[in-house]
Parts: sequence; structure tokens; C-alpha cells
Amino acid sequence: MKKEIHPEYGPVAFRDFSTGDIFLTKSTLVSKPGLKTVEIEGQTVPVIEVEVSSYSHPFYTGTQRILDTGGRVAKFQERAAKATKRNPK
Repeated sequence: MKKEIHPEYGPVAFRDFSTGDIFLTKSTLVSKPGLKTVEIEGQTVPVIEVEVSSYSHPFYTGTQRILDTGGRVAKFQERAAKATKRNPK
């Protein structure tokens, strides 16, 4: 391997936004400047915040969120009714 062309690879912590859980792994994202740090298991590591992880994703947690799509369907039906009134076939 050539020296000084590969990104730095080291420990990094990922924090889930929705649950606040933190897990430690290794990544090349360590080399990004200006990252916040956190102390885990006696070592200071950069922390990267993510929106979804295995701690909050429904596939891994077994919980499902029901999205309210009734309003969107009703809007579509209203527009379709108006369109058929204007242009009857």
C-alpha cells in the first residue's frame, strides 16, 4: 500500500438522534476535521450523529409507525372530482 493516500481508519462513535443510543465502531470518517468527541470506555473518540440506526429502525425494533395518509387521499379525490366536473367525458 502506498503511504499517505489512504484515509485514516480508526474508532468512531455513532449517536442515534431519536433514541440517544451510542455505539462504537471503526470508520474512515475519523479523518473529518471538526467532529464532536465523546469519551467511551476510557478513550476519546469522534461522534457522528445519525437519524436512523438499528436502535430506532422499525425493522430492528419490531415496532411500526402508522402514517396518516388519509388527508392525502382525500385531497387527491377532491382534485379528481373537480377535474371530472370541468372536463366530463
